[in-house]
Amino acid sequence: MPLIIDADRVPKRWAEKHAQPSRSDRIFRDANAIRVAFINNMPDPALEDTELQFFDLLHAASGETPVSVTLFSLPGIERTGQAHEHVSASYSPITDLWRTRFDAAIITGTEPRQSNLRNEPYWTVLSGVFDWAAQNTSSTILSCLAAHAAVLHIDGIGRHRMAEKCAGVFDVQVASDHPLFEGMPGAYRIPHSRWNELREDELTAKGYTILTRSSDAGVDAFVKKTRNSVFLHFQGHPEYGAHTLLKEYRRDVKRFLRGERDDYPTMPRGYFNEAARHPLLAFQETAQQNRREELLETFPQEAVEAALERTWDLPSRLIYMNWLKYVSARKAERQRFAPISRVRGAALGQPHRKRSAAS
Repeated sequence: MPLIIDADRVPKRWAEKHAQPSRSDRIFRDANAIRVAFINNMPDPALEDTELQFFDLLHAASGETPVSVTLFSLPGIERTGQAHEHVSASYSPITDLWRTRFDAAIITGTEPRQSNLRNEPYWTVLSGVFDWAAQNTSSTILSCLAAHAAVLHIDGIGRHRMAEKCAGVFDVQVASDHPLFEGMPGAYRIPHSRWNELREDELTAKGYTILTRSSDAGVDAFVKKTRNSVFLHFQGHPEYGAHTLLKEYRRDVKRFLRGERDDYPTMPRGYFNEAARHPLLAFQETAQQNRREELLETFPQEAVEAALERTWDLPSRLIYMNWLKYVSARKAERQRFAPISRVRGAALGQPHRKRSAAS
């Protein structure tokens, strides 16, 4: 079933890959379609890649269930050039979010600028998004920094800076029997990329259920019911494409060559095979001996990309299939009980309020 981008705001790169149904198509008018608010806060260089990663995953996981997506972004995140134009053309104003109920939401992270997330310029609006999602969705996925910000806002749980970046593809083990992880293998691999962590003991003390953990990367996924919504948090990135960690590694190498960081970045763990490591190690040796930005032109990206695989594809799709199944079931429950609510309201002399088209 095709993924539907709401309104006339279909991102160009997605439109080039997939034909959008016409507005007269049954899919557009399907009352059973799952309506997802996608709040994408990634910085400019990763903005469109992140769209495609999540859209591809939703498309692969949806099966026969139509999924409709409306895009939003926080106004406190600075946009320039092409990214500014892209958000203006493809994203709805955040003010539209406050007036609408969606079946589900996905909230991405962004690159932090402050050690204390409460000092970020977008903090007030992001906190409002969490409150909106808790009241107006059946379930919300929070990715990386969004997961860190949500637990800080809701339960006052702070994140901890790690001695070195947690980057790579790590083995994780299922830690709890939960419907959102039904049918998952007992162990699988998931990418991580972050400088900060949430600690398991602090999460469980506030009532969070740990779904998966890694002996090397710590907590991977965890969940908690927040008001009306089940918040599914990820410190890892099941949505990542095969080349995403490579792009992030190259970005960190560029920062080293430009003198924006003192140390040469460590390669992501469990990600590169020997065929990929050999040219990367050779480039590292050259870069450390002759540090200058121009060297980036010889970074062996194409040779390395050919050796990379998305080994986490199956577990990622299973996670999102379970999530969409859960959201679909909750939507069916609301639709089943809605007539009863209308009848009760009429009996009490209460006018029935027309529900939003996105409910």
